[in-house]
Amino acid sequence: MSTELLINVTPSESRVALIENGVLQEIQLERIGNLGIVGNIYLGKISRVLPGMQAAFVDIGLDKAAFLHASDIVNSASIVEGVDDEPIKKVQDIRELVRQGQYIMVQVVKDPLGTKGARLTTDITIPSRYLVFMPDATHVGVSQRIETEEERSRLKKIVAEYGDDNGSFIVRTAAEGASEEELRHDAGFLRKLWERITSRRQKTSKASILHEDLTLAFRTLRDYVGEDMERIRVDSKLTYEELKLFTEEFVPLLSQVLEYYPGERPIFDLFDVETEIQKALHRKVTLKSGGYIIIDQTEAMTTVDVNTGAFVGHRNLEETIFNTNVEATSAIARQLRLRNLGGIIIIDFIDMVSEDHKRRVLHSLESALAKDRTKTNINGLSALGLVEMTRKRTRESLEHVLCDVCPACSGRGSQKTVETVCYEILREIVRVNRAYAADKFMVYAAPAVSEALLNDEYHNLAELELFIGKQVNIQTESLYSQEQFDVVMM
Repeated sequence: MSTELLINVTPSESRVALIENGVLQEIQLERIGNLGIVGNIYLGKISRVLPGMQAAFVDIGLDKAAFLHASDIVNSASIVEGVDDEPIKKVQDIRELVRQGQYIMVQVVKDPLGTKGARLTTDITIPSRYLVFMPDATHVGVSQRIETEEERSRLKKIVAEYGDDNGSFIVRTAAEGASEEELRHDAGFLRKLWERITSRRQKTSKASILHEDLTLAFRTLRDYVGEDMERIRVDSKLTYEELKLFTEEFVPLLSQVLEYYPGERPIFDLFDVETEIQKALHRKVTLKSGGYIIIDQTEAMTTVDVNTGAFVGHRNLEETIFNTNVEATSAIARQLRLRNLGGIIIIDFIDMVSEDHKRRVLHSLESALAKDRTKTNINGLSALGLVEMTRKRTRESLEHVLCDVCPACSGRGSQKTVETVCYEILREIVRVNRAYAADKFMVYAAPAVSEALLNDEYHNLAELELFIGKQVNIQTESLYSQEQFDVVMM
């Protein structure tokens, strides 16, 4: 599989596109003044303890207070004896763990999403090229993606020597095949970084940032180490030079594929990335066969509906449905990555009768999601034929980053018909006439509504004038939305 990264940098924004086999799969962006804060470490001040939610709000110097749950506090859980002597984990009461006004070191695990503040943890983790340092851990972990038992044992044995009572490490997937010298260098770098953070903590007496994670371009290179990357192109000379120094020191493997792109043509036009981004903001995604899927984001979950559309198949209805569902699995997996959709996701495949078809569709979905670096979990088909799954959410979706609520419908996705607004105006005139004394009325309305009142609904308007015994004039306001109107007494 051919994999390429395109890095587009402007003074106000950085964007990274992941291209697989010539097709856009993921897009990430970071804007000046709105940088992601996942991975940042803060000294926070407990501003409020909420026993009813077993959580606390923490002031970390942002506009919104961040959220810290009791289960996200290190050493908050203890093992107790449960039913049938089975051990269960019990989380301590939040009031026993923190108190209002207390200062505490925390790390952001989720960016602020919508009206919610950032999600925090006290379980600090600091990643580098090969390792992740955990100050509060005493054990060595190895990535599950390293499958060879011999290699897992080798890495664990080497890294175990670098751990002590002041912290330990997790071995990342990129460490597979790494030399002892490279691992030692990584461990030493992380130790020094942690010492710098703790030193800042001792010198600070107010809520503030102690450590800021890498910016998007650097973070992407760090996280894609170990991937089979064919080429990385950057359209900013300054960013290219900075990334070159970074890769030579920390990621030599990627240094060989890093290129500066000086072309006149915008870098994102190489693979039609801009067009794909615009398509990713639409509800409807068309399949090659003629079928389509509809994707809707709500506050609670994301829903995906699969339809045959213009696809009529070749053999029989059951085969047509099966083929459409299988084709949809690849499209759904790509859209989840491209739109960065997370949380609860409900997929409504077209109803299938054959149990074999159901199993094969689920397997196809699992295979398509295997390429996703973000953790996903499929719960199988429900009794209603719905696939319930989750995808880890750490940052806002593409739609929430690029779009705002529609001012015309306030996010409903629909607006009142012209006929409905006309009747609302007529009722409002009657209500105002009964409440106040007026000689005549002036109605200000949107062009389509005004035209309807003077044409299709004119007979109703004329009857109303006879009923109230007063003249009603219509005035068109081109800046009014379809639902907006004013009834003014003259």
